[in-house]
Amino acid sequence: MLPTLNGRIQTRLFMLIVFGGLITLLITPVLPGLDLSGDSYQVTYLILATVTVLGVLWELLYHLIQQFRWEKDWPTLFGLITAINEGALVWLLLDLELVPGIDAAPDFWAFFIMFGVIWFVIWVWTNGPMRVPLIRWRFFGGRIV
Repeated sequence: MLPTLNGRIQTRLFMLIVFGGLITLLITPVLPGLDLSGDSYQVTYLILATVTVLGVLWELLYHLIQQFRWEKDWPTLFGLITAINEGALVWLLLDLELVPGIDAAPDFWAFFIMFGVIWFVIWVWTNGPMRVPLIRWRFFGGRIV
């Protein structure tokens, strides 16, 4: 299966909204450096929204880069290591206080744990178990709808 641009964007949005939302709900109370007021959830969900919005822009850039590759795709491992540049950009925006709704950057380790856990769970699910129950997803370029 070669995921299409539309399929990759749909999969990214679905996975970040569903899995990312659930993981954020569960992990926020145990993140270091965050108080347990309602602001913690606001901060973590704004970070998730930032990752989601920037993720669509990243997909457009990745699609452009893939056009220079012979198979117009890249190995699965590349999908895992893209977490480095995506996470670094989101952290830079947080550190520079450029994310709307977040006045000060959260604790780095809180961000690192949240981002890393969500990224890893989504990567594992998308490249493994998701391919079994969602056969249509596999054979239609990664499209959800």
